[in-house]
Amino acid sequence: MMRLEHVALYVEDLEVMKSFYVRYFDAVPNQKYHNPRTGLQTYFLSFGEGARLELMRRPQPSPRAEGEFPLGYVHISFKLGSPEKVDHLTKTLQEGGFPLLNGPRLTGDGYYESVLADPEGNLIELVA
Repeated sequence: MMRLEHVALYVEDLEVMKSFYVRYFDAVPNQKYHNPRTGLQTYFLSFGEGARLELMRRPQPSPRAEGEFPLGYVHISFKLGSPEKVDHLTKTLQEGGFPLLNGPRLTGDGYYESVLADPEGNLIELVA
């Protein structure tokens, strides 16, 4: 059996991003890894089941891709289990100052979802 193990995300502020996912998504971080030779610092975040998220920081990151539809990864999605849970976490994130970009709504392919941005503008999709 094959499964997705983890997805990695370069971030500007490693501690802010770790705290965001711990607070709002109940992520459990490992101990921070730091390579003094390269300056790389990382956390692996676990979410109970499914793939982990690796947050990575380097001393000299490259600029972010621009445009409405840049090539590459678009969003990460969290399955919450019900429309009520999607509505609740959407409201909680909005009250925390994180912008709602779409929804909550029923999509054409049958998902109940909302899309918000994390502290660095990465898209997060919440699905029932």
